[in-house]
Amino acid sequence: MAIGFILWSMNTFDGQAFAICGRSIGALRRNVIVNLPVWLEGLFEFVERRGENKLIISLGRRSNTYYLFGGRDESSYTLIQGVTLAGVLFDEVALQPRSFVEQALARCSVAGSKFWFNCNPENPLHWFYQEWICRAKKHNVIYLHFTMDDNLSLDAAVRARYESMYSGVFYDRYIRGLWRTADGVIYDCFSSTENVYRELERPIGLYSTAERFIACDYGTANPTRFLDVWDDGNALWVDGEYDWDSRREQRQKTDQEYVEDLLAFMGERQCAVIVDPSAASFIAALRSRGVYVIPADNTVADGIRKTASLIVQRRIKVRTDCRALLREMSVYCWDKKAAQRGDEQPLKENDHSLDALRYMVNYLPEWRIG
Repeated sequence: MAIGFILWSMNTFDGQAFAICGRSIGALRRNVIVNLPVWLEGLFEFVERRGENKLIISLGRRSNTYYLFGGRDESSYTLIQGVTLAGVLFDEVALQPRSFVEQALARCSVAGSKFWFNCNPENPLHWFYQEWICRAKKHNVIYLHFTMDDNLSLDAAVRARYESMYSGVFYDRYIRGLWRTADGVIYDCFSSTENVYRELERPIGLYSTAERFIACDYGTANPTRFLDVWDDGNALWVDGEYDWDSRREQRQKTDQEYVEDLLAFMGERQCAVIVDPSAASFIAALRSRGVYVIPADNTVADGIRKTASLIVQRRIKVRTDCRALLREMSVYCWDKKAAQRGDEQPLKENDHSLDALRYMVNYLPEWRIG
C-alpha cells in the first residue's frame, strides 16, 4: 500500500503536501518509512528531515512533501490541524483515534485527493469498521480483504510459524483477517501441561544464565502480587509468586512493609523491579532503598495480545507453586458489557498476577514476541 500511495501521489501531483500517519512516528518509521527507499530504489530520490518529521520525494523536477504524524491518543488531532493535503495514508488505522483520523481527512482539500487505509481487524463494533467498511459503497471506497495466505512474500514455513503464534480471537483477526468480538476467557490457549512446570522440571542452569526480573502489581485495598521472572532469551519462567490480599488478611500493609516483603522475596540476587507507574509512592519507597525500578508500560490491549502470543508459543512457563497466577489464567475474561459499547477491555477482576505478567511482557522488545 505504501508503494501504491507513493506511485499514485508522485504520478498525480507536483509540489503538494501529503500525510503518512501511524500509531506513533517511531512505529511509522520502522514499518514504512525506512523501507520506502529500498522498495522504490532507482525510481525516486528520498530526503528525510527527521527533525521536521517529513519526507521529500523527487523525480527530476517533480517533488512532493510527505509529513509524518503519530495518532496515539485523542489529543493527537491537534498535530494535524492547519495543513492542506492532497492525500493521506493511514498505516494501522484501527489503532488510531477517530478524532485524529477525521481531522486528517478534513485536511485533504486539494482537488483529486484520496484516502488510503490499512489495518488488522479489531472488534466489529469498532468505529472504522462501522463507518468505512460497512459503508464502503456510500464512501466510494475500494475495500480489499486479505488473509495471511495472500502475502506471497511469506514462504510456507514462515506462514506456519505465524499461525502457531495466535489462537482464538487473535487468530481470527491476524491470520484470517476477520473482525471478531473478543469474548470469553482471554487466555484460553494456556495449557496446564505445556505452560506449567514443577520445581524438578526447572531448566538446569536457569539461575546462572537467565536474566531475572520481579514484576509487581501494587494494590492497597486490592491484592499486591510480585512475580519472580527469569528470562532465558527465549521463554519467561515465572518461578515464584508473592501474594498479599488485604481484604482476605483483613489488614492493609504500608509501602515500607511492602518494600521489606519485596526485598525478602528478592533475596541476595539483586535484579530490576518492574512496577505499575501509577504506584508512585511504592516506587519512591523502593528507590529510597536502592532498588532499581523500571516503570511498567501499562498498555492493556497490546499487552494482552503479546502475552497470548507467547503463551500459545509455549514461551511462558509458570511454576506450579504460583497458584494465584494459575488460577487467574483460567478465569480472566473479556468484559461483555464493554464489548457491546464497542470497547475491548478485560474485566477488572482476577487480574492482579496477570497484570504483573503483562508488565513483564510489555518490557520485552517487539521482535521477541514473534
